Amino acid sequence: MNTNERSTVVAQGSLGVKKRFDTKTLAVLAMITAIAYVLASVIRIPLVPAVGFLGYEPKDVVLVIAGFIYGPVAPLAMITIIALLEGVTSSVLGPAGIPMNFIASASFCVTASFIYSKKRTVTGAVLGLALGTIATTASMLLWNYILTPILMGWPRELVVEMLIPGFLPFNIIKGVLNSAFAMLLYKPIRRALDSARLVPATVVAETGKSSVVSKGVLIASAFIVVSVALMVLIRFDVI
Repeated sequence: MNTNERSTVVAQGSLGVKKRFDTKTLAVLAMITAIAYVLASVIRIPLVPAVGFLGYEPKDVVLVIAGFIYGPVAPLAMITIIALLEGVTSSVLGPAGIPMNFIASASFCVTASFIYSKKRTVTGAVLGLALGTIATTASMLLWNYILTPILMGWPRELVVEMLIPGFLPFNIIKGVLNSAFAMLLYKPIRRALDSARLVPATVVAETGKSSVVSKGVLIASAFIVVSVALMVLIRFDVI
């Protein structure tokens, strides 16, 4: 076998590996999309009395973790699919909820995963999640003011009255809770995908030991989750 033939075989082999890897990655992303959709459809917990028609659902937790692993484009594509599915199936707002669901999830997940893609450390993850929470809170205040009167046919004055006592605390609590869950679950999910060789080699090389979450962050995240859970139980007079 001459040099050209060997080069051809190596190139074809590399292409085959890349193709199989891409196929596996797409399969994993499809599975994550399905899990996120089921979570959005099955779990819906009211957090703020002023916006009782909105409920917390943890789909953004798995989507932002996917963004941390595969980059910000992955959650953007998955969010688009899920928003469309929710709009014709499980959304309490029906098709009118499609743009709002997309904006809410994209502003959090894409912002957080983009920041993390630039700084793959625990600090980068915390910063990304914090900025994602700020982004989704600000964007939902803006777009609820603009779109809710149009999509729902409500008087704008009514929407304005609901912004500060309703939409603002709801999105802050939702973002903080999603961030806490993401910090708690990222490591075990990442480890499982690593073991199955479903994480791109470039991501593994870039992240390395920096993906280890400190005990302090885990304790703080667990405290947030427990605190919000207690708040919800008190809200429903369970305790």
